Amino acid sequence: METEALALAQEIDFSLWALFARATLIVKAVIVMLILASFWSWSIIVQKLLVYRTARSEADRFDRSFWSGEPLDGLFEQIGPTPAGRSERVFAAGMTEWRRSHRTDGGLIAGAQARIDRSMDVAINKEAEGLRKGLPILATVGSTAPFIGLFGTVWGIMNAFIEIAEQQNTNLAVVAPGIAEALLATGLGLLAAIPAVIFYNKLSADSDRIVAGYEAFADEFATILSRQLDS
Repeated sequence: METEALALAQEIDFSLWALFARATLIVKAVIVMLILASFWSWSIIVQKLLVYRTARSEADRFDRSFWSGEPLDGLFEQIGPTPAGRSERVFAAGMTEWRRSHRTDGGLIAGAQARIDRSMDVAINKEAEGLRKGLPILATVGSTAPFIGLFGTVWGIMNAFIEIAEQQNTNLAVVAPGIAEALLATGLGLLAAIPAVIFYNKLSADSDRIVAGYEAFADEFATILSRQLDS
């Protein structure tokens, strides 16, 4: 009897597609949801890696131009009021407010330093928001995918036990397919969650470092303008 059950179990197709095809509608929905969540996470991960690499390259290039000794007005004329680079946009926000703070007679309107600082802070916040866009999705997938997979597993095992009770048969050929289908959901949940959590932590740290670079530049730029204001 045991040999016959093992022979029947060996004839069962345990490929991923076969497990999905035999699963109940609820488990299928869970599996599809987890696969979509995994693809969504990876699309965000790849996009953010490219964006952050570009942002670092732009920052390095702009730093070299800024500290090259070229006059700030000349640099601003080159990049314009709406540049493409993120670091350049922070600089442009400060320079735009600096120019607006001059009266027609060449004097400065009172409170220029505070307005310049505020303008650059607003620009930095906008850039930070753009850099961090999509990261909450990774956090959501990382925290919820294992539980969604677990729900699919619990549902699948429940149906497997119902089938065992209906057939009144506990041999391997009856038990194995239902358990395998149920555990597939947990495996996919972990497959979606683990990369999402790892890259959420990495990308959050990368974003914080990039934004910190913008803030450091804004402080240095504000110091240079402050010297000009005092003189």
